[in-house]
Amino acid sequence: MEYPETDFYAPAVLKKWPSKNNERAKDVAWPIPYSVFDGTLDACLTKLLTQPLGQRHLYQIHTAPQGELIPAVISAELAVELARLRDFL
Repeated sequence: MEYPETDFYAPAVLKKWPSKNNERAKDVAWPIPYSVFDGTLDACLTKLLTQPLGQRHLYQIHTAPQGELIPAVISAELAVELARLRDFL
């Protein structure tokens, strides 16, 4: 099986949605995700995985798209799968 080339050293930003009671806050002045960490895709994946499991849904990673595998905005669920793939490459 051939894996698509993935640049885990590409620049990326880990962002978090404003939240209340572990849910996205809808009644805030700026209801958009804010930056919490700038680094590489690899470092952002690692940082996201260090967040408590029950809060990961509040995070996403923004990076340049890489083919079909890496979209511009990576959800927490996809980040977990990418981290698993990273360990095999």
